[in-house]
Order: sequence, then structure tokens, then C-alpha cells
Amino acid sequence: MPKIGSYRANSVIYFQGDQGDKVFVLQTGRVSLNYNDIETGKDIREVIQTGEFFGVKSALGRYPREENAVVLQDAGVLMFTVPEFEQFAASNIRIIIKMLKVFSNQLRRIHKQVENLMENTSAVSAEVGLFKTGEYYLRNRMYSQSRYVFSRYLTYYPAGRVAEQAARFMEASETALARYGDGKGPAPLAGASSGAHGPSSAAGAEAPKTAASGGQTLSDAAKDYYNAVSLLTQEKYQEALKEFKRIADASQDPEYSAKAEFDLGRCLFALSQWDATIQHYTAIIQQTPRHPDMSDILYIMGQCWEKKGDKARAQGFYKKVLSMPGDDDSSARIRAKKALNALGGA
Repeated sequence: MPKIGSYRANSVIYFQGDQGDKVFVLQTGRVSLNYNDIETGKDIREVIQTGEFFGVKSALGRYPREENAVVLQDAGVLMFTVPEFEQFAASNIRIIIKMLKVFSNQLRRIHKQVENLMENTSAVSAEVGLFKTGEYYLRNRMYSQSRYVFSRYLTYYPAGRVAEQAARFMEASETALARYGDGKGPAPLAGASSGAHGPSSAAGAEAPKTAASGGQTLSDAAKDYYNAVSLLTQEKYQEALKEFKRIADASQDPEYSAKAEFDLGRCLFALSQWDATIQHYTAIIQQTPRHPDMSDILYIMGQCWEKKGDKARAQGFYKKVLSMPGDDDSSARIRAKKALNALGGA
């Protein structure tokens, strides 16, 4: 059964970046969802109406909250756990339809904002618009999104005016994602000047220095790797597979060779080559038992065995992931636990 919560005016139900597994329904009072507009950077305050849900997407998707939920007037809310909400929604088709309408409107609004940001050449060029989008995500600790956007920038504008800056920011995004996870850690661009007004100001901004980059230009191996990542995100798996194999075989940079070895396996998995994926990752486990992506490797191997119909072996790999030391909130552990529960092996 959902619990009832009471909040005083000017209190905060949750902060942007919080990890939360609760869905809320406003019963009394007033609550505002505060966030930054992706297009203008302005503060947006969306007032929740009585009877409306909030916190749904982040709870169901298991990713950090995207806004601050601020109480404007003493409020009473119903708090559902995800299983409770799923059960409630399954028995109430009106709720599902209402949620779909809300999400549809939000997606249309975001699409329009991104379209304006990327295509309104009278305000900003496409190149700078893409860079600005990556900056926005990085500034708001949305590291996976910023990494993707900066990789797209380097694909479209490898010799762009702010290509070096984009490469550094992409490196910072990857490092922060690996170290803290989305929504966590320090704000990498806090106090840095923005590139939103044009390439000249972006080029003069202080780039975040990471342990991997040392504040210097990415190596050729790193650039080749991110080009391959771009192919992977475009679902061009065969092309990405060839590039990752070439990078791994060249062994020019140990860090990016290891990354390429891991992503080569991801391509094989995406191509439904279960046996080849298992063989590839088994070789990595034997040769590099301390590979930095070992938890993800074991999880994907479990997925392969599950696809092959061997649930016992799949459970064994999921349990190995959960037995490894590390952050309980890591994506590999969360996915392994979920997969194990689905197989009844918790």
C-alpha cells in the first residue's frame, strides 16, 4: 500500500540528481518541479495540480531525478514504490492513458527545443549548437548524454573550431560517468565560461583536466576509439566491430585498447552472436582478470547464456557480478540483480 507523506512549505521532496524509487501523487497543497530549459538555460517552474503524478520517469527508469520538487504550500502526497505503482497502473487504464499523454507532450516539447537549438542558424550555428547541447548535459551531470553529444560533434566536425575542447569535455564526461555515475559527483563546468555564444568563447574556456587526458589533446587512438563509439551508438554494429578490432589489434594505447576490447564484445552481442561474445569475453577474463569493465563483461556473458537458454549458467554470471566489490548502485550490479530476480535466482 502507498504511504502518505506530509511536507511543509519551502521544503524539498527531492533534489535534481537524487536517486529515487518513489512515485508521488499530490493530494493537497502545491508542489513545483524546477529545472533548466535545455534551449534557453532559464529556470522553469512547473506547478503540479492536485491528483497529478510526479517523479514517474526517474523512478521507473532508475535514473537520477531531473528536477527539484519544491513544496510551495503545505502538501500531502501519496508515495508509491515502483511495484506498487505498476500494480496500481495495471488496474487503472485511465492512469496509463494520462501518463502517455503527459510523456508525449514532454517529448514533443523537448524535440522542439532541441530542434530550435540545433537548427536555428540565425541564433547559433549547428556546430556551436551541438557543442552547447553537450555543455548543458555536462554542466547538469548528465554524463552519458554529454559523452554521446560530444562524440557526435567530433564525428561531424573533426576539425571544428572547438574540436579540441569537445574532445576534452567528452573525456571528462566519460571519466565522471565511470567514477560517479549520472547525476552524481561535482559539476565539471562550474565556474567555466560557456561556449554558447560562439566558438571563440568556447575555445577560451578552461577545459576540465582529467586523469586520463591530463588536460592535453586526445591521442589518435582515443579519437579512433570515439569514432568507433559513434558508429556503435548509430547501431552500425558491423562497422563499429571492424574499428574496435583494428584499435585493439594495434595496441597503440593500453587504455583505449582495453576499451575497444570491451566494446568489440558489445558489438558481437548486439549482432546476436552469443557464442562469439562468450568466446571473446572468456579470453579477456583469462588474459586481463582485472579489466576495468569486468562487471559489465560478466553481466553480458550472463545475458548470452540466458539468450542460449542456459538459465543456470546465466544465474552463475549474475551472481558473480553481485559478489564483486564495488558500488551497489553501479549499472552492472543493478542490471544483474534485476536479471537474477527475473530468473528466480535471488
